[in-house]
Amino acid sequence: MKLKHSALRIALGALVMGTLSHSAFANEKITLMVGGMEKQIYLPAKLTEQLGYFKEEGLDVELLNEPAGVDAENELIAGAVQGVVGFYDHTIDIQAKGKFLESVVQFSHTPGEVELISSKIADKVKSPADFRGKTLGVTGLGSSTNFLTQYLAVSHGVPISEVTSLPVGAGNTFIAAIKQGKIDGGMTTEPTISRLVKTGDAKVLVDLRSPESTKKWLGGLYPAASLYMQTSWVNTHKATVQKLTNAFVKTLRYISTHSAEELTAKMPADYYAGDREMYVKALAAGKVSFIPDGRMPESGPPTVLKVLSAFDKGLQGRKIDLSKTYTTEFVSAVPAK
Repeated sequence: MKLKHSALRIALGALVMGTLSHSAFANEKITLMVGGMEKQIYLPAKLTEQLGYFKEEGLDVELLNEPAGVDAENELIAGAVQGVVGFYDHTIDIQAKGKFLESVVQFSHTPGEVELISSKIADKVKSPADFRGKTLGVTGLGSSTNFLTQYLAVSHGVPISEVTSLPVGAGNTFIAAIKQGKIDGGMTTEPTISRLVKTGDAKVLVDLRSPESTKKWLGGLYPAASLYMQTSWVNTHKATVQKLTNAFVKTLRYISTHSAEELTAKMPADYYAGDREMYVKALAAGKVSFIPDGRMPESGPPTVLKVLSAFDKGLQGRKIDLSKTYTTEFVSAVPAK
């Protein structure tokens, strides 16, 4: 009888220790919302998952897809997700409204976006100065594509009241809007750009993919794709934020040391939109946008503030503390290669 009791105690003890061990080493659950998972500008999100870097850091990361960055921002503020893979400019825009978000890893120093114009009217629209009276597609109202479109208009003498911004998303919905004549053009990213140029339905008017062209149109580097989070959450979950940062910086290093062909091979086939060769070509040209160490370029935030202030009355005359819109604390602590 004693032997039975001893065996039972040992079995129960093993069960308890196993449960404790499992909970002690279980991956930490994090939910991130991506402002358009299939967009090449947000490649680091899915690629980090594909490379297994989240799991290497002990994280169980769920990636949720939300085509419009402004909706992803709203989900973050509501506490539905812990972070957003989206444009840095939202951190400035939201500070003017009394809330605080910050970029913790900066993926790119250019928007990676292009203002396309329907081929049907390309001969009449030679620059943003010809936007007057046009309907231009954006992912969503209050989105970064909307911000950039409005800036291009006002910086070329066209009041935003004389341009119509129409939310059409990206990918297939953007393409359909161009083909059906619902929009005269619009701001979008790869692979949507290449798909429309290849079919001849649209032409590139303003290219914000390379550092050189971004400086030409916006007056400086425009840090865009990033991982941004609520400042209050970052301050109370620093260990977790460091793990996320470690994973993303490893991915950015991977991007900088591998070819577009190698990167494409790691991505889900449906991201190619039916044309793998086109996807590789676009990525080869777009890789220049990514920052290998995830560090915010010092000249970037003032450029973004200047761009937003040109048309956003909520920012005009308001003091924005740019130092609170991003942090380099975590990228600085990432282990060396």
